[in-house]
Amino acid sequence: MRETPLSTCERDFILSVIADRKRIDGRQTYDYRKIKIVFGIDRGCCSVELGKTRVLAQVSCEVTEPKQTRPTDGILFMNVELSPMACPSFESGRLSDEGVELNRLLERCIKESRCLDTESLCIVAGQKVWTIRIDIHVLNQEGNILDCASIAAITALVHFRRPDVTVSGEDVTIHELDDRDPVPLSVHHMPICVSFAFFDQGKFLLVDPENGEEKVMDGKMVIGMNKHREICTLQITGDMLLLKEQVLRCSNIAVVKVQEISELIQTALENDKTARSEGRKYGFAESIEREQITTHHTDITNVDMEDITKTNHETMDEEENQEQENSEENKVTILEKGTGIVGEGGRNSWLMSDDDEDVKIEPSIPNKSKKHKQKEKKEAYSFGDDSEEEETVVLDESDLHMIKKVPGSSDSVDLQSLKPSKSTPGKKKKKR
Repeated sequence: MRETPLSTCERDFILSVIADRKRIDGRQTYDYRKIKIVFGIDRGCCSVELGKTRVLAQVSCEVTEPKQTRPTDGILFMNVELSPMACPSFESGRLSDEGVELNRLLERCIKESRCLDTESLCIVAGQKVWTIRIDIHVLNQEGNILDCASIAAITALVHFRRPDVTVSGEDVTIHELDDRDPVPLSVHHMPICVSFAFFDQGKFLLVDPENGEEKVMDGKMVIGMNKHREICTLQITGDMLLLKEQVLRCSNIAVVKVQEISELIQTALENDKTARSEGRKYGFAESIEREQITTHHTDITNVDMEDITKTNHETMDEEENQEQENSEENKVTILEKGTGIVGEGGRNSWLMSDDDEDVKIEPSIPNKSKKHKQKEKKEAYSFGDDSEEEETVVLDESDLHMIKKVPGSSDSVDLQSLKPSKSTPGKKKKKR
């Protein structure tokens, strides 16, 4: 699977940030990412994390025949595995150009620098020697694999212990780890690679480039150095020209970085040695940071409850007093048979608009009698003079002299003339 290239916008953004003397992950120009070194249960197993780049190194040994050109020297062999798990662009089963270059640089830095005493690996001259194999597995690729792999390889090499050997005549006895303590390898120094990335034809310089910065860089310089300020290897790649002042500047920066990393490796080795000697737990499982909730146990937190308890008692007393007041106010008032009222009542504000709030509501009079209610009903149903319905007028004896016969009819009566005035008492109207 081909590697996904950066878009033009991403490339321009990274270059603009570098031109402003900044980095996309917030680091300074000469800062390394966080380095974490963890050892496994077995000797010679080491995992190194450089930011999100992670490399696992495993050292093993076996007895083989020496080379004919060097019959008294042991053999140091290195193998780098770039699996698709680390990056989709890596192919399983064969090394890409990047893998071949990485393997060659590590051999030049560790093997050709003579950091390991190969003569101490000889068992019988010309017949049997120890072959030390370093397997480097890249678990995650987020830039600068070389620096992370060199730290993992040299740390695993120092951490490794080979079985003890006894030679009596022609008999060679390899003792088990339970019979005799294993023997550490003779390591003279610890070479570490430091990578520098150049941008804009060497104008800008960065230490420990991450994945995005590696894709837009013009060239790269790798310096392999130990803490004694001895340069073990140096390589420059890319289409750029560097001045000797720039090379000297990079070497001075590498001296500081190598000393810091060497001290970190020594501290990690001493911590692992102390944990094994004291019988404490060690290994990859014990080094995992527990950032997730794995149990229901929580630490006890001391909380001052004096003010809270006092407030709760006061609140309970206030609630009891309020309940007593409400019980006195909510007495039932009997208006009449089958009718009662609880409390004083209140204004109904349900679904009222702003215009309705200005309307004054007159208080209702609960003690109205039935006669008043019937009178109001009659007045509400009374019709004016323009009503076309028939009306019946009840006359008293005093109103008989007001009856006048209408001309042309002996039986008809002028009812309009018989309508009583408003001040006439005793007249009632009934509706049919």
